Amino acid sequence: MNDRTDTAAAAGQFTVNRGGFRLELSFTADAGRILVLFGPSGAGKTTALRTIAGLAQPDAGRITIAGRTVFAKPDDAPGQPVWVPPHRRGVGYVTQQNHLFPHLTVSQNIGYGLSRRRGASAQRRVAALIDRLRLHGLEERRVWQLSGGQQQRAALARALAPSPDLLLLDEPFAALDMELRRELGAELRSTIRQLNVPVILVTHSREEALALGDTVQIIDAGRTMAVGAPLTALEQPGRGRVARLVGVENLLEMRVAARLPQDGTMVCVSNAGGARAAGHSLETPLADGWAVGDAVTVGIRASDIILASGPLPQSSARNTWAGVVAGVEMRPPGYEVALDCDGIVLRCHITGASLEAMNIAPGLPLWAIFKASSCFLLSE
Repeated sequence: MNDRTDTAAAAGQFTVNRGGFRLELSFTADAGRILVLFGPSGAGKTTALRTIAGLAQPDAGRITIAGRTVFAKPDDAPGQPVWVPPHRRGVGYVTQQNHLFPHLTVSQNIGYGLSRRRGASAQRRVAALIDRLRLHGLEERRVWQLSGGQQQRAALARALAPSPDLLLLDEPFAALDMELRRELGAELRSTIRQLNVPVILVTHSREEALALGDTVQIIDAGRTMAVGAPLTALEQPGRGRVARLVGVENLLEMRVAARLPQDGTMVCVSNAGGARAAGHSLETPLADGWAVGDAVTVGIRASDIILASGPLPQSSARNTWAGVVAGVEMRPPGYEVALDCDGIVLRCHITGASLEAMNIAPGLPLWAIFKASSCFLLSE
């Protein structure tokens, strides 16, 4: 069941002013791929979706969907404005609340947006989506008889039923537990690949963005901070502000002590943390733009740090710091350990099995071990 064989896509550039808030956004969403708009609450993500859908009108710009201009209003020259109402834009829209009709069955909900919804072609379309989204046996149930995951499947099927040119998803899995979110996320990726529809997904979950996104666009305070592949944008961001937005757990203020071109690394020494931390050094990948003596912020993901009861013999990891456990907090699906390394606190993620096997508790001496390639340098 492939709804289109062309490269139907959506793109735009627009400005929205609401009170004291200003959103400036450029975007491109390709067919069969997911563009993730990632950022904190209040960044402008939902405003962006509502504007693309036609539920909010921008002050200036242009939006095209499947090669058709649905909004145009030049801000620097007179011209004939274009405004296509929401119901004629060919957009499917799913939110966390799903907005299914409680008085209709699952089949009736899915077929609601189809013309001649009681006709044979509409029935085939509904049956195909029930099959694709695993809603068998639920066709005659009402909304209140469905689980949260089943409701979101039905809402997604309803949005896809009219074969939209663009699918907008506003944190549709936020109210679901982690396991169900992963399951529905996998189904979503499979479905949009098969149907070849472009998708824009809004989320503030880094895990969801990594799992679902083909491209991640990081937004903060109405501005785009970074755009790129998920691993590049979220795991090793190039700017300090972006690193803080995406939740890099360890940001260390250091200075460059040596450049080692023959090894492809640099040595950085602590620039913060008091007298106790003054002797700390670590190796990072060699990078242009930093000279010996320059201040630098080094980012390290908590998941890239290995905890051990002692230094590992003959390890390829270039960085080994001794410390004492300062605290342990649950961070589903595992735990976060705060390791005080003579004034610098490293945050490390481990599984529950590791926590139990190593008897990790405050006061326990441990070693933090991480590769040079796990460190990345940040500019502001």
